[in-house]
Amino acid sequence: MQKIKKGDDVIVIAGKDKGRRGTVVRVFRDADKVVVENVNVIKKHVKPNPQRGESGGIQEKEAPLHISNIAHYNPATAKADRVGIKVLEDGRKARFYKSNNELVDG
Repeated sequence: MQKIKKGDDVIVIAGKDKGRRGTVVRVFRDADKVVVENVNVIKKHVKPNPQRGESGGIQEKEAPLHISNIAHYNPATAKADRVGIKVLEDGRKARFYKSNNELVDG
């Protein structure tokens, strides 16, 4: 089971965007990277391509961050928190915050 999934609320703990919060948009498992909404925004210069109907210019997009530079945001404590995995009584696996043993998934 993955500790960080698409749709999780995370906070950046290192880098130029330290302290910013956002939602995970995409997870790259093979490279251990994630894309977080409105975090690590870069400018990309794009040439126009009339065959595709694309206009040129400068586009802003989110670049991937390494998983080690983000942490789950715990709304109960309003801080970054570590996440563990435990097996529930019915046999399902669930993620929980290590600080207060509250379930992440609900």
